[in-house]
Amino acid sequence: MTTSGRLWWLAGWAWCVLAGGGGLWLLCTRGPWPLTNGWYALCSGLSACPLTGALLRRVGVPATPRGQAIAALLFFIAGHIHRWLQP
Repeated sequence: MTTSGRLWWLAGWAWCVLAGGGGLWLLCTRGPWPLTNGWYALCSGLSACPLTGALLRRVGVPATPRGQAIAALLFFIAGHIHRWLQP
């Protein structure tokens, strides 16, 4: 594994733990409904996780670390937009 590959791997796990764990915490403390930021954070963390990418590649879906980072960022942005639009 190259140095940049190791950095993507480390960043993916860090985001998985921070965002995914934070999202899970929000869901546990505030509940799943109404739709909260916890869902977006949890999905962002899971999409950045290197294990998710490995599982997707195993079933034939081409998943790159850069693609996973973009997906995680889009979930993160969607959560902030939802929070901004929520009354």
